[in-house]
Amino acid sequence: MTARILDGKRIAAEMREEMRREVAGLAARRIVPGLAVVLVGDDPASRSYVAAKEKACAEAGMFSDDNRLPATTTQDELLALIARLNRDPRIHGILVQLPLPRHIQEDAVLLAIDPDKDVDGFHPVNVGRMIAGQRTFLPCTPHGVLHMLARSGITIEGSHAVIVGRSQIVGKPLANLLMRKDTLGNATVTVCHTRSRDIAALTRQADIVVAAAGQPNTITADMVRDGAVVIDVGVNRVADATRKSGYRLVGDVDFEAVSKKASWITPVPGGVGPMTITMLLYNTIESARRHA
Repeated sequence: MTARILDGKRIAAEMREEMRREVAGLAARRIVPGLAVVLVGDDPASRSYVAAKEKACAEAGMFSDDNRLPATTTQDELLALIARLNRDPRIHGILVQLPLPRHIQEDAVLLAIDPDKDVDGFHPVNVGRMIAGQRTFLPCTPHGVLHMLARSGITIEGSHAVIVGRSQIVGKPLANLLMRKDTLGNATVTVCHTRSRDIAALTRQADIVVAAAGQPNTITADMVRDGAVVIDVGVNRVADATRKSGYRLVGDVDFEAVSKKASWITPVPGGVGPMTITMLLYNTIESARRHA
């Protein structure tokens, strides 16, 4: 068996074209979805990620407010900027790129963002709404995974999904979304982590395996049953002297070996990553609709 590729890049492109048409319709009503991006410091990975988000906004016809601050920015200065963005009617979504410099408390910054502009879905109010099954902004990576599965014709309802990783950004919210009574849910969910015993015994039971542990080769071929769907959320740098950069990107899954057993598998890069930015645009457009 050779797995079919879950092409996040293609699915994201299809969704962004749909969004571009929707943004054009909103613009005809003089509504332009606006996303404010805040980057503190000069971390190369964060800078690259922010640039990709800004490019995606421009391609969709959305307004992008770029706020790049030095690493010496104080917490009070950052909170003052967020307060201004909360009041700005042009801004429908606020994204503060993490991680922040050590002297700034991330919790204080996330709490300062207006929940109705929290398009990352990290504010405790929106997390509570998600758990309660209320209308809210869903975290972008987990939400993107659900759309990737649904648009590929993969059945979620009734499936057994095993998630390896319990982070606040991916593992926990994805578990909640998969088990919800919803067209993109109704799965049976198991969550594994560093204290789980015999993770392989659990993943071999899964119809859908999600690797979100942040460690290369977390999921190997012996951990996956024939015909399983494998979603690799991990993005890890490993040394590669053949590359100009000196490294290459790999996921948490041994792609070459697992792809010989799985029915579907996401590549890294080009799998889940493009969906994350797409769902950020999705949430910002939804916020603009609500404000309208």
